[in-house]
Amino acid sequence: MRLADLLDFAWRVLRGYRTRTLLILLAMGIGVAAVVAVTSLGEGARLYIANQFGSLGANLVIVLPGRSETAGAMPGVLIGKTPRDLTLDDALAIKRSAAVRRIAPLIIGAADVHVGARVREAPVLGSTADLKEIRGMEVALGRFLPEADPRQILPVCVVGAKVAAELFGAKPALGEWVRIGDRRFRVIGIMARQGQSLGFNTDEIVIVPLAAAQALFNTEALFRVLVEAKSREQIAYAKDDIEEIIRLRHEGERDVTVITQDAVLATFDRILRALTLAVGGIAAISLAVAGILIMNVMLIAVTQRRREIGLLKALGATGAQIRLAFLTEAVMLAGGGAALGLAVGQLARYAAAQLYPAIPFQAPWWALVAAPATAVITAVLFTLAPARRAARLDPVQALSRR
Repeated sequence: MRLADLLDFAWRVLRGYRTRTLLILLAMGIGVAAVVAVTSLGEGARLYIANQFGSLGANLVIVLPGRSETAGAMPGVLIGKTPRDLTLDDALAIKRSAAVRRIAPLIIGAADVHVGARVREAPVLGSTADLKEIRGMEVALGRFLPEADPRQILPVCVVGAKVAAELFGAKPALGEWVRIGDRRFRVIGIMARQGQSLGFNTDEIVIVPLAAAQALFNTEALFRVLVEAKSREQIAYAKDDIEEIIRLRHEGERDVTVITQDAVLATFDRILRALTLAVGGIAAISLAVAGILIMNVMLIAVTQRRREIGLLKALGATGAQIRLAFLTEAVMLAGGGAALGLAVGQLARYAAAQLYPAIPFQAPWWALVAAPATAVITAVLFTLAPARRAARLDPVQALSRR
């Protein structure tokens, strides 16, 4: 029996049992679509986090007060409890490292920003001029914080695009005065729209010089220090130097946490890949259920098609050809279901991308290959038993219905 004859025979059988065919296609399609959809979610989350960390800047090292080994997953001032504060002098000492290009100490708080009768609460970030280069920020109008001694209190600020629009409306904001808390600042720059970055909307922030933020929030403690290494190869050296410099300044205590961009990304990447594989595996169980459905349907088909099988064998069809005919049906069913599932899964991915455009939903290549392959392999494996049973039928007994 030629391949064309097998395909034609299987197609006629599938058309003859349309309800059965549609049910199997639906079961296979649901399984493949589930695998594509859930792996798209996992891969989208992984790429989103990678993009978010990438937007923080290149060759980034972050210094936080407190040790993660003793403070848990949220070291330092994030939980309001540290062995020793991280100070501006500590940050300036970091610049002694030959592997460090620039630093940006940070203080973060929230305060009411007033312009005349208009007022809104906004995150206030205190830092230095180097923050712009480290974070890759862009200024739409005016200029960023001036190069100056970080201990000098300068009454200037740079505001996010949304803050400027809400407080000033159509009126130009550059050169105007705003009141932040109990202090007045002159607007010298307006940030370009950049949107969310790790859950932080840069369009809604107000940036002031570090010393001004220390006075505004009455604190000397830094929230963290952003450090830019001179190159990707220098990141490990910069990390080691920072830990040693702070240890010497803090009387031999290792009481800071130094994390690198690559280390954080690698951790998230491992977690999300494992999660994607696990959830994809759970979704793939539905393919096994579809395979069991195919096996049950094929077992029933053997009983229903005894005379047809007997006639084929009487006309000279061998047991191997009978098995091949059943397996061809299974492969066609699985292939059709897989194609349907891929289409539905991609539609689900497209819909999710429209709802959440910031997340790059896309199914990984291995899922697009593994899901259809699993469907076909499952269908073939679960069809082997019914196919053998059909191949062993005696043609005389099959034709006589005994």
